[in-house]
Amino acid sequence: MSALFTAHASLLFGSALALVGIMSSLLASRFGVPILLVFLGVGILAGENGLGVHFENYQLTYMVGSAALAIILFDGGLRTRMATVRAVLAPAGALASAGVVITAGLTGVVAAVLLRLGWVEGLLVGAIVASTDAAVVFFLLRTGGLQLRRRVGGVLEVESGANDPFAVLLTVMLVTVLSGASFAPGALVLRVLEEGSLGLIIGLAGGFGLVGLINRVSLPSGLHPAFVVTAALVIFALTQTLGASGFLAAYVAGLVFGNRPVRAYGAVISFHDTATWLCQIVLFTLLGLLVTPSHVMPLVLPAVAVAAFLIAIGRPVAVFACLTPFRYSRAEMAFVSWVGLRGGVSIFLATIPLLVGLPRGELFFNVAFVVVVVSLIVQGWTISFAARRAGVALRDPAPEVKRIDIDLPGQLHEELVGYPVRDPSPATRHRALPSWVKPVLVVRGGKVLDPMEAGNLRPGDYGYFLAPTPRIPRLDRFFAVDGTVSDRDTIPEFPFDASLTAGAVADLYGLTIDEGERAMSIADLFADRLDGAPQEGDRLDFGDAMLVAHGVVADRVHLAGLLLEATAEDEEPPPATWSEAAGRRARKQWRRLRQRARRPAA
Repeated sequence: MSALFTAHASLLFGSALALVGIMSSLLASRFGVPILLVFLGVGILAGENGLGVHFENYQLTYMVGSAALAIILFDGGLRTRMATVRAVLAPAGALASAGVVITAGLTGVVAAVLLRLGWVEGLLVGAIVASTDAAVVFFLLRTGGLQLRRRVGGVLEVESGANDPFAVLLTVMLVTVLSGASFAPGALVLRVLEEGSLGLIIGLAGGFGLVGLINRVSLPSGLHPAFVVTAALVIFALTQTLGASGFLAAYVAGLVFGNRPVRAYGAVISFHDTATWLCQIVLFTLLGLLVTPSHVMPLVLPAVAVAAFLIAIGRPVAVFACLTPFRYSRAEMAFVSWVGLRGGVSIFLATIPLLVGLPRGELFFNVAFVVVVVSLIVQGWTISFAARRAGVALRDPAPEVKRIDIDLPGQLHEELVGYPVRDPSPATRHRALPSWVKPVLVVRGGKVLDPMEAGNLRPGDYGYFLAPTPRIPRLDRFFAVDGTVSDRDTIPEFPFDASLTAGAVADLYGLTIDEGERAMSIADLFADRLDGAPQEGDRLDFGDAMLVAHGVVADRVHLAGLLLEATAEDEEPPPATWSEAAGRRARKQWRRLRQRARRPAA
């Protein structure tokens, strides 16, 4: 009976811990604290120096961490458009390979000096913390509501999804060397290429196979999302078993699945929203349980110094070396450097030396823990501010709306979607729906009406529409509730042919633009800034105004509109968190003091 009691008590404790983590995320969002840091803190508080839970099961942590990261990487690929991958494949590939090696080498040298380690041990520290954590990047960008310009956001998404395999391979090789084996440099490079290539092939085959199965097998209602996430784990585990990179395979499989017509796509996306949340909670709580603060304290100062070097020098050097040949601006490269967040992958990799029994295994784990905490606090807390300062955040991001997705068996190209009609939104101003949208029904006052009976949409209605799957995000704007939507939509557009040069349009309206863009046509400007894949309604900053894409045919803009909205757009948006508001007040006070200091004495 005592065994049953222990099992039930463990289940109670684990579920209660997860519940506390979920509830604490509300507090974290209110004060702007990186949510993943909260989950990590919950695990530490429950651990050996907190509530006294003794947890040292590194094998379980490795297995759970592997599964969680596989699901998160699959989800990252699921949400990445293939056009984005094609546009940034070369720079992202350079960052994911050469960038990891440069970061690991530089950081490893510094770690060896600061921590008084051998050179191979120092390089192992560098390899463990070298990769940008896809889980953290995807998670913080999504939960923070931050939307980046396609060129910058794309390179971050693809790099963070593809660099984990290189960090894993480097870590495993260095652990093997420290365990007594030896590797020739040529053999190491060949092994990396073999594992990466096989992971890519299995990921492609698994992704296309999953698409074929989900579209042909008739599953009971509601099982499609569970089938997809389980298949992602199978692809990952199979690839790892064959000695290849399962993380790369999971990301590539998600990329294939997310860019093909599939059944129940909306249900799969919604399910993965929940799955990735739970994976983050479980992963970071387990990692927090493994940490013993009393063992970490003696290493805090050198570990913080390693983190500072990584953030300020190691990562920026790698980013500037890899992205300079691809014509990224200094501001863009500085932002990509800053968003090199470290997270669960680094702590997860740090469990490998403990699993194989390296003499200083706990040191690697504790240093990785400190680096991750510093990265989450310093970089995770300032990601929105850095995006605005670098000018890479979209001034007119895609809105968040409440949408109901209904799968239509028998076809793959259209979905039935429903929206609550709320005010203010373009839908309440009786605007005409796009021609590719077919109204199906309207629910008003508890009654179901056909579109002819309902007439114009009213606040409080629920509208259901048939629309092509790729265009649904564009329909979201029609039902977006945003205080700036009504102001922005009432500003008239000045239309013109997109074959006109940017310089001619700028001179006509008295706008100042970059000299290098003056000779370009407006169509070429859209293609250049949006990596050759502009879409209807895309917007670009144009001096103090904004360009809007219209008449897009075969990825080419033929008509454009100009929004002269400098005053409205230049106003600073309201602070999202308490910490952001405090930061703004401090900056305003500093500007006042500087202005007073510059005034001539009376």
